Amino acid sequence: MIIVLNQQTPQKEIDSIVNKMKQLGVQVHESVGETYHLIGLVGDTSRIDREQIRANRYVDNLIFVQQPYKLANRLFNPDDTVIDVRGSKIGGGQIAIMAGPCSVESEDQIVNIAEEIKKSGATFLRGGAFKPRTSPYSFQGLREEGLELLKIAREKTGLPIVTEIMSADYVEKFVEDVDVIQVGARNMQNFELLKELGKTKKPILLKRGLSATIEELLMSAEYIMAGGNENVILCERGIRTFENYTRNTLDLSAIPVIKKLSHLPVIVDPSHAAGLWWLVEPLAKASIAVGADGLLIEVHNDPENARCDGQQSIKPERFESLIKSLRDIAKLENKSI
Repeated sequence: MIIVLNQQTPQKEIDSIVNKMKQLGVQVHESVGETYHLIGLVGDTSRIDREQIRANRYVDNLIFVQQPYKLANRLFNPDDTVIDVRGSKIGGGQIAIMAGPCSVESEDQIVNIAEEIKKSGATFLRGGAFKPRTSPYSFQGLREEGLELLKIAREKTGLPIVTEIMSADYVEKFVEDVDVIQVGARNMQNFELLKELGKTKKPILLKRGLSATIEELLMSAEYIMAGGNENVILCERGIRTFENYTRNTLDLSAIPVIKKLSHLPVIVDPSHAAGLWWLVEPLAKASIAVGADGLLIEVHNDPENARCDGQQSIKPERFESLIKSLRDIAKLENKSI
């Protein structure tokens, strides 16, 4: 339920309404804009006397949220959420460019790539320290050593780092060392992990599950937000369909749909969606054209010898060319890179 207050409501009256709602056992979330003041109520609202609320002369309207996700719902927050990470913004009119290798392999590798992508316009460094792999015999990442190498690259370039968490056991360390914690597609519905991340204030990049619906993605975001962490970034990375030519099928329609339903920023991972390096560029361009707030792109200086997903990684020089093309598309969307 959402209580819509008129702009002339005195603070004393707002405080009175908020306190009364809390006494009735519901969570209260306020959203204030230039032309609105909303009080969102989450929980068991059956004890609330709706007619009494409507009788208040400062209440313009009562809105009942039908969708199961509340905090992630645009009705709760009409304005787009903008997340600031070390001065780099995600959401609003700035397009975030997160780039780097699938996995961290060595200090020279991650530092060199970080320096190259920063020159081209990347605003975040992505790289896997812990790698979820289908086969137990595949390279699983450098783990803690990989985190330390990412920190070295951040120190040398100033780029905030984005990397994937695999277990709730590492939440404390990731909060301390990482700028944006990525929850991979396989963990989108790892609810115990989401609850732990909800207790932090660290920005969370939440990837859509392999076959997850848009509502399921938003419900996973709700788990994090219900814990108190509203710094959630959604990521469309392709879903599993009957088609097997590409690694996944990029659902471009999900971007405008999510932006209609939710205030959270949405970025796109064209590398995992396609699984083929030559498809990354057209899919990245299409993503910006339909309104994505950012991109997550795999860049490797030697894809042929990469220890993970070399076939979907582009080289630094191609990344530089892609960013130049994306700037022109971004201008058409009244955004900038």
